[in-house]
This record gives sequence, C-alpha cells and structure tokens, in this order.
Amino acid sequence: MAPTLRLGLTGGIGSGKSTVAGFLRQRGAAIIDADAISRSMTAAGGLAIGAIGREFGTAFITTNGALDRNAMRQLAYTDSDARRRLEDIIHPLVGQEARRQAADAVERDKSCIVFDIPLLVESGYWRRKVDRVIVVDCTSEAQVERVMSRSELTREAVEKIIASQTRRENRLKAADWVIYNVGLSLEQLAAEAGQIPLRFGL
Repeated sequence: MAPTLRLGLTGGIGSGKSTVAGFLRQRGAAIIDADAISRSMTAAGGLAIGAIGREFGTAFITTNGALDRNAMRQLAYTDSDARRRLEDIIHPLVGQEARRQAADAVERDKSCIVFDIPLLVESGYWRRKVDRVIVVDCTSEAQVERVMSRSELTREAVEKIIASQTRRENRLKAADWVIYNVGLSLEQLAAEAGQIPLRFGL
C-alpha cells in the first residue's frame, strides 16, 4: 500500500480555503477540518465547554451551554493573553480529534489527507505533520469584503481577525503551492484546485 500523502491547506479568513477543501473532497481526498472540529468542541455539550467555563466564567457560555462566540471574539481579539488561554484549551482537543480522523482515513486507504488548518503556519506542530503546504492567497481587501458579505461582522472586527493571524508574506514563504484567489469564478477556482492532485502525483 502506497504511503498516504498529507497536505496542509491554509489561508487567511475569507481566502477561499474552505471552498478549495470542498473541491479536493470531491476528488477523493479526506479532509480534516480544524475549524469544524473546533466548533464541535465549543458547541453545547462540547468537550471544551467545561474548561472554558472554569477559565473565563459563565458569562462566556450561552444559556444552552455553548460558547458565546460574540463575547469571546470581543475578548480574544483585544486581549492576547485571553486568546492564548483559549487556544491552550481548544488546540489540544482539536489536535486529538484531527489525529483520530487522520488515522481513520488511513484505515480507509485514502491516498491523500488534507489538513485544513487556518493557523498551520503559526503552528510548528502542524507544519511538521504534513508533507506539503498549500496556501490559498488573496488581498486583505478581498478578505474583508468576503467575510462582511457572509457574516454580521463589521469591517473593524474583520480587520482585527486578519491582524491576529500570521502575515500574508509568512504564509507565502511556507507554501509549496499557492492558489491566488482574486477575480476567479467558482469554476476557475475548481480548476486551480484540480491542479493540486496532478502536481503531487495523486
């Protein structure tokens, strides 16, 4: 059995990373979605809720037992220590579940596992766990416009999120393959994503 190729997929908020992941899933790759795992951990009854309540207080937990994302977002993007404490709770749980899903993909004989990790470049851990890094890149203005169009976040809130992530240049330096997602239709973006399996011999 050929070894499973492990690709890291990353990009800033609003870059189109998750859309590219969807195209790769259509082509048979197993997708490990760190954001989806994180959301499950902070949903009502999620594994992170107890620790978050103890660390930050019940003001950050909704009445139905989920993380109050708006309250935590306001805190985490203005207080770097609070963001670090939150990450210290969530990231180990995400890593544990990601490893479980990856092992399951190997058991199912998947030839490619794509780790969809927003903070892949910032995390030395994940960079060491993948064979190649794919970056979905775009301008900061494109990021702001896309996120505002799909959410209730203000421009200021989106810009704070962008500022909290690694610099665009750092992601590009870490990349083995870059998709520049500005001015592309969905069909064109799908075609770009379709080059990835060819590039890596899948």
